[in-house]
Amino acid sequence: MKTAISIDDELLHKADETARSMGLSRSRLFAIAVDDFVKRQRAEQMLRRLNKIYAEPEPGEKRLLKGLKTKFRSTIKDAW
Repeated sequence: MKTAISIDDELLHKADETARSMGLSRSRLFAIAVDDFVKRQRAEQMLRRLNKIYAEPEPGEKRLLKGLKTKFRSTIKDAW
């Protein structure tokens, strides 16, 4: 699909140089860049959602985490 976008002259120049050095068309370079950006944004959104979900553990999980931390700390101390 064709589309028109506005882009800063300097950025377009850098994009053209990069595309040329990679042996890509400008269109292909922009397609790759947008695809990468979208994938990163989705991954960041998922990470934010997971962090929100796991930010506050359930009461039973709190006890389990406390026990794991205690065991982990003693394991570390024994290793040193």
